[in-house]
Amino acid sequence: MSALGWIIILLILAAILIVLAALFYQRATNEVSLVRTGIGGRKVVIDGGTLAIPYFHEVGRVNMQTIRMDVTRTGDSALITKDRMRIDVGAEFYTSVVPEKAAVVRASQTLGRRTFQADQLKSLVDGMMVDALRAVAAQMTMDELHENRGEFVRQVHEALSGTLSKYGLQLDSVSLTSFDQTPFSALDENNAFNAVGMRKLAEVIAKSKKERAEIEGESQVSVRRAEVDSNRRKLEIELEQRRAEIQQTQEIELLLAQQLTEVARRKAEAETAAAEARIGMERAIQSASIAREQIIREAEINQARALEIAEQDRSILISAKSQEESQAKAEAADARAAVITAEENLLTVRQVAEAERRKRLARLAAEQDAEAQATRVRITSESDQIAAKTRGLIRREEADTLRIQKKAEADGEAARIEAENTRSPELAAMEMEKARLAALPAIIGEMVKPAEKIKGISINHITGLSRSGEPGERMPSPVDQTISSILDMAVTLPTMKKLGDALGMNLENLVPEEPRKS
Repeated sequence: MSALGWIIILLILAAILIVLAALFYQRATNEVSLVRTGIGGRKVVIDGGTLAIPYFHEVGRVNMQTIRMDVTRTGDSALITKDRMRIDVGAEFYTSVVPEKAAVVRASQTLGRRTFQADQLKSLVDGMMVDALRAVAAQMTMDELHENRGEFVRQVHEALSGTLSKYGLQLDSVSLTSFDQTPFSALDENNAFNAVGMRKLAEVIAKSKKERAEIEGESQVSVRRAEVDSNRRKLEIELEQRRAEIQQTQEIELLLAQQLTEVARRKAEAETAAAEARIGMERAIQSASIAREQIIREAEINQARALEIAEQDRSILISAKSQEESQAKAEAADARAAVITAEENLLTVRQVAEAERRKRLARLAAEQDAEAQATRVRITSESDQIAAKTRGLIRREEADTLRIQKKAEADGEAARIEAENTRSPELAAMEMEKARLAALPAIIGEMVKPAEKIKGISINHITGLSRSGEPGERMPSPVDQTISSILDMAVTLPTMKKLGDALGMNLENLVPEEPRKS
């Protein structure tokens, strides 16, 4: 046989061997370890592989993953603590195979396929875990267990690790998932452990209730005290707020009052300034008015003085003329009585007119003085001096006029007395008629209504104007003639004035008039 044939045969054999090796080769993984027994002895494969020829080798598999197992003890099966209290406990145990060949061999020998079945593994090691929990719980009170859970878990871990190592297992961790006191309803009073625990529990509960009641009472007191303090602080805050509001209101009112005061002050100043301006203007107007009135008064005084002087001159002339007429009439005995009567009537009319004029002048002066006094509150002393000088001058002139008039009247009275001493029987009859003359003004007043506005009457004897007596009639007395003349003149005077106007004659000069005020 040639070499090529041998090479082909060798290649075929190699291929067959490779195929057979691939078919019988088994590998270990991170989760599963292998234990091979048979030809060649026991071999543990954790991170490699091995050939397992059927009928010549047996391969066992071990689960290297962590397995979780729950343990719960409640009610009658609850744990009993050192102080005979029962507690309901729930714990989780996490176990795995130790990654060592000896541990893998022990796990394979003791557990076999249970490493892949957590329930079967738990049923195997459940008693061990419960025993460890009870052993550690019996060494600690319930309060210690509650307060030192980490220590409890550590002691359980230590107590269980040695036992599990015999099965090739390791306890990775222990977790206490639940921890509570067992309810009274689940306890048997006839059990000695339960009786002691229930007694202690009753004491604890009673003490707890008492303490809780005290705490609740203190809490209520504290709460009430806190509420009182809170209300007091709230009232204090409200009081402070109210004070602040009142203070703010007072400040606002104060500012408002100050503002109103300032406004009132400014208004008063403005009114004062306006009043001062008005007073100044009124003073200026009053000063101008006083000056104007003073000028008018001076003009009136000068005019009155001129009028008075003219009146005095006229009175003097009238008095002189009367004196001359009295002297002339005294020469005629028959006409003396009529002249004297006419003079007396004229004197009476003149005196009445003079008295009325003086009365009017006095009243006018009084009215003017009162009006001037009301408007001239602050008249100057110069105007008073001028007025005083003027009044003195007027009084002196009036006194001179009165003296001259009285002198003329005295002369006329002397002439009259002299005439009376030489009077005739007719004059005696004239005296008898004086009583009639006393009532004559009233009679004349009713008869001379058309001549009421005549200011004065001058008795004149004009030839041809009086009635002429019939032949053979008795001549009336001088008094009758005088009365008849007065009546005729009173009735015919308006007609005579119109006739004089038509003829171009001024008959008003025959009637004495009152001086007119210009």
